[in-house]
Amino acid sequence: MNTKKTRVITREYERKMSEISPFELKNILIELADESARKSTHIMLNAGRGNPNWISTVPREAFFLLGQFALEECKRSTEFSEEMVGLAGVPDKKRIASRFIQFLNKHTDFSGMPLLRDTYNYMVMQKGVDENDLVFEWAEGVIGSQYPVPDRILKYTEILVEDYLKQELCDNRFKGRFDLFATEGGTAAMCYIFDSLQQNLLLNKGDKIVLFAPVFTPYIEIPEQARYLFDVTEIHACKMTHDGYHTWQYLEKDLDILKDQSVKAAFIVNPSNPPSYGLTPALMNRIVEIVRHDNPNLMIITDDVYATYIPDFCSIMAELPENTLCVYSFSKYFGATGWRLAVVALHEDNIYDRMIKEKSADQKEILNKRYSSLTLHPEEMRFIDRMVADSRQVALNHTAGLSLPQQTQMALFAAFSLLDKENAYKKKMQQIIHDRLHTLWENTGFTLLDDPLRAGYYSEIDMLVWAEKFYGNDFVEYLKANYEPVDVVFRLAKETSLVLLNGGGFDAPEWSIRCSLANLKRDDYVRIGKGIAEILHSYAARWQKETGRL
Repeated sequence: MNTKKTRVITREYERKMSEISPFELKNILIELADESARKSTHIMLNAGRGNPNWISTVPREAFFLLGQFALEECKRSTEFSEEMVGLAGVPDKKRIASRFIQFLNKHTDFSGMPLLRDTYNYMVMQKGVDENDLVFEWAEGVIGSQYPVPDRILKYTEILVEDYLKQELCDNRFKGRFDLFATEGGTAAMCYIFDSLQQNLLLNKGDKIVLFAPVFTPYIEIPEQARYLFDVTEIHACKMTHDGYHTWQYLEKDLDILKDQSVKAAFIVNPSNPPSYGLTPALMNRIVEIVRHDNPNLMIITDDVYATYIPDFCSIMAELPENTLCVYSFSKYFGATGWRLAVVALHEDNIYDRMIKEKSADQKEILNKRYSSLTLHPEEMRFIDRMVADSRQVALNHTAGLSLPQQTQMALFAAFSLLDKENAYKKKMQQIIHDRLHTLWENTGFTLLDDPLRAGYYSEIDMLVWAEKFYGNDFVEYLKANYEPVDVVFRLAKETSLVLLNGGGFDAPEWSIRCSLANLKRDDYVRIGKGIAEILHSYAARWQKETGRL
């Protein structure tokens, strides 16, 4: 017997729910949508999260084939006799590259073989690495038999991932060197950055920071926690066309707050999450100008996970490498959220190291004591290495680092894109997302402006814009007076079994809704688009009835 009580949705309840994280509100919406689906012929559709419904196959095929090679290498050990079932040694570096080539030649019909072969050739012939060192790192990595050494990131994984970031985030325009820290997904990267900035006295409680909004909710919520309590100013992507459509870009004049040298850091998700647009060249140039002329010590933290969905994307880390900490996750592009693969990138010449060296004698003493168990010269530790230590409370630095199998898969993801000279995978990914986006908007009946800077991984729909376009300002005022902004997502869940998130939770316009274009089939966005339109028009029908406008 089902004794579960039906949730009563009042305006007061909606008002309270609008104060919690949209990712927590999502769970309630799923319950409502599931209940709605049970009472109707609807299937619940959850477009609330950005977990993609695809995977990149070739790098995974290469990973599993590499695992087979590594197991064969482990079984070569003579220390363990055959009767010891299920036990083997560890890979042996001596002439391992020769055996690897032999292995590939025996497996020419296996799907992952070409990527392993081409990655090997890329590293040995173009990057000039030692072939035995390379294959040994791969064999140990895929088996996971050792601690990560170096703990920050494996030597050859770093080469591949750095080349990948320069290609995908810097459009191959940047020639300097970035140091990388491999982390357990972008979420861990965010936590480590906030923590180490504070631990190294680069950001202190009460310091001024700027958030570019709308923004992924942790960037809103973390600064409010008691250990940080930063003084936060938000710059909003409020720019609109002359006829009242969102461009989801920032006003150049609003960037002037960055001139204030008391503003210590700026946090940017680029392309944005939501609404999934990259910064314009004009905005990028304005930020560069401000940093160079007005606030040279401004720390910029940019989260560029959706970069691959914009052709010829260029990150702010390519324009201001000395100032920028970049977070990049492999999860969205390769369908790998469960792998937890990300990196933090920092240029070898950066303001973070310099500002630590410029601390007062008393501050340096505090910092030297924190890291003194790791080195006789803690003052020489670079900021990115301090992040690694901080990620394990310093005392566990000797066991820091992302697991070796994860790093090996990351390296193969990077290699796959580096060797895809025709950009076939990227073009297909962009096509899938954009097809779903256009399907969604065509079925709302709303207007979607062409924009080359739109990634399209999410779509942000401001219901008040369309309320005004279809029914005028009186209807807009009616909505605001009679409903809470989150009523839209509650009604979508309860009446149509659709789960979308409230844009207000991302500090987007309160009446906006966020739809992921990643995790459902194209045809599902027909129903979502129609469901959104139906909710708007049902509000209008009630307004017309109540005001006698029918």
